[in-house]
Amino acid sequence: MKALFDRANAAIREPDPEAKASLAVSLRADWDAGLGARADAGEPSPIGEPGRPQRPELVAPRDLVQRRLSSIEGRAALIHAIAHIEFNAMNLALDAVYRFRTMPQAYYGDWLRVAAEEASHFRMLRERLQQLGYDYGDFPAHNGLWEMCVDTAHDVLVRMALVPRVLEARGLDVTPGMIERLKGAGDGDTVAILHVILAEEEGHVAIGSHWFRYCCEQRDLEPESTFRDLLQRYMRGRLRGPFNRPARLMAGFSEAEMDALEQLDP
Repeated sequence: MKALFDRANAAIREPDPEAKASLAVSLRADWDAGLGARADAGEPSPIGEPGRPQRPELVAPRDLVQRRLSSIEGRAALIHAIAHIEFNAMNLALDAVYRFRTMPQAYYGDWLRVAAEEASHFRMLRERLQQLGYDYGDFPAHNGLWEMCVDTAHDVLVRMALVPRVLEARGLDVTPGMIERLKGAGDGDTVAILHVILAEEEGHVAIGSHWFRYCCEQRDLEPESTFRDLLQRYMRGRLRGPFNRPARLMAGFSEAEMDALEQLDP
């Protein structure tokens, strides 16, 4: 089989969402079966835009319309927004594999697991959209997750600190509220999907926490002050609370790191 980094790059560049999901799942399965290989020559390509379909239209977050969950269209718009996050999260996990080439073997297994689980989340949400008469691409979306991926492409430590532990961890904060709102709207099918996603996303954030601390240890850096410094440098004015402190503590945050997050909440 092709080497790991080549296959991860092919999955990132694949524009069709279903094909991308299949590539992510098969790559994880082959790795778990012992068929993976890391012996790729050369450096990764400079980060660019990942493969994506022509739709959805990408707009600024302020241009996204809020819809009421009492309507099917409103629920579909919410599901679409989450599906878009999961689509981007596939690319983020695959890029964590492709870009950083000197990490321990376990690192690649962890991020391939994340990529495959994000693919599963995307598929579940897309199927639910289709049940409601819509599909991925039918609503506008924003590109904030991938923009942070680009901003952190130079350093695995910065990537681990800010993508899984800040942006993706936002799902731990907002998903419980979405579940309650969807329960109120009588959408038990979507609620069941979000419970699965919430449980697995906690594990994804924990993976980011583990590898962030590993990188700090390798560089003789103190993790809590390093995380605080990175928040100040990259995230000032971009964080919004409230934060789900219990879930984040379960996912590897310390009390001091939570305090630092909350201090930056404008």
